[in-house]
Amino acid sequence: MVEQVPDDLDLDAVFQALAHPIRREILEQVADGPESVGELAEPHDVSLAAVSKHLHVLEDAGLVEMEKDGRVRRAHLDAAPLSAAFGWLTRYRVFWEDRFDALADHLEDDEE
Repeated sequence: MVEQVPDDLDLDAVFQALAHPIRREILEQVADGPESVGELAEPHDVSLAAVSKHLHVLEDAGLVEMEKDGRVRRAHLDAAPLSAAFGWLTRYRVFWEDRFDALADHLEDDEE
């Protein structure tokens, strides 16, 4: 059964956040545990300010939560919006699989 998208989740914001490669890489980084903005910026050829902007987009989409630890801000992954996006995509995967199965059946019938 496909999971329903929560009413308060902006699926457009989730897909917009996932559209940028640096934001996807940041999500991979925080999937292993919380990281500071500096740690997140390290592997990328962008400024701390740019990483902060990417984090803001991810935070607005509900994909990360920021925690202040003294002077350090740490990002934590919240995977719930990813699950909702996966559920939305799964509906269409099932739709296309059914269509391809019907096409295969049709083609097999034509060969007989």
